[in-house]
Amino acid sequence: MAEAVTDIWSWWTNALTGNFGPIHDGDPQQGYYRTRFKDKPWEPVAIWFEDGKWHAMRGERQIDASDIWTWCCRNPITYEAYTKAIEGGGWDDEPETTFGDNKPTDLDPYQALLHEFAAEKEQAEAFMKKPITTQAEADRAAIWSKRLSTIAKKATDLHKVEKQPHLDGGRAVDDKWRGLKDEPDAISKQLKRHMDAFLQEQARKERERQAAARAEADRIQREADAARVAAEKAAAQNDNDAAAVAAQNNAIAEAERLAQQAAQAERDAQARNASAGRTGAKVSLRTFVFAEITDFDALLMALKDRPEIKEVVETLANRAAKSGVELAGMAIRSEQRAA
Repeated sequence: MAEAVTDIWSWWTNALTGNFGPIHDGDPQQGYYRTRFKDKPWEPVAIWFEDGKWHAMRGERQIDASDIWTWCCRNPITYEAYTKAIEGGGWDDEPETTFGDNKPTDLDPYQALLHEFAAEKEQAEAFMKKPITTQAEADRAAIWSKRLSTIAKKATDLHKVEKQPHLDGGRAVDDKWRGLKDEPDAISKQLKRHMDAFLQEQARKERERQAAARAEADRIQREADAARVAAEKAAAQNDNDAAAVAAQNNAIAEAERLAQQAAQAERDAQARNASAGRTGAKVSLRTFVFAEITDFDALLMALKDRPEIKEVVETLANRAAKSGVELAGMAIRSEQRAA
């Protein structure tokens, strides 16, 4: 009986359709594959049996077929894809490497990452000008997204490393001066609160004094008005009699005196703020305006159209939705997005 002919390509051809055969260490299968190191581009791999032994190439490097097998076996590729990659044409499902062998070597980490991002950004933005219509294009978009998020993470890490000495130095300075900043300020405020009762009592006495001064000013003003009327009458009756002239002059003088006294009384009736200390170190009562909430529901309705209130409510609603709690006035919705 003739021996059955074994198709040495069968494992690979079946794998191309998603039908993977048994996988064992040290048991490579002839075909074309690809593999890569973490966060590095794909590299084409060829495995074949010749002259009684297994051979393998990873890119342009000859390697041990048994060693590479389990690293590439789950990534079979067509011969056409292998040929394109080995000739430097890249992969249909992966964006081109932005620098390759032309990456500048004299840049600091910031400049190097900036150049890398600029190149990735240019290609990604050009790619997004057309809709995705194939699986390969979707795969490229996913890989681009990963590359850009990796750049963002590198930037975050490098930023942290560069900034950390400044943060440490700033914290040391803060720690050094914190006590001399915070404690004197706290005691200063305590002293002001300690004066509140005294100054409030002084303000009460001032209100009483002001009320009395106002009453006295009104009384003097009435007397001044009466003296002015008397002086006007005396002037109207003036017949050049010496006694009449003297009476008129006396009435005018009294009216002027009372007018000056009334003006002084008016000034005395002005409010005087209760204070303590001296110029440059004076403390006085000041009016601080604040809200006392007397009806929370009514106030919330009055503020409901404010953007900051809407933002807070939306944040709380999203938190409830993620917890599976549906509150009155909201509905839990979901949508699928690339992530």
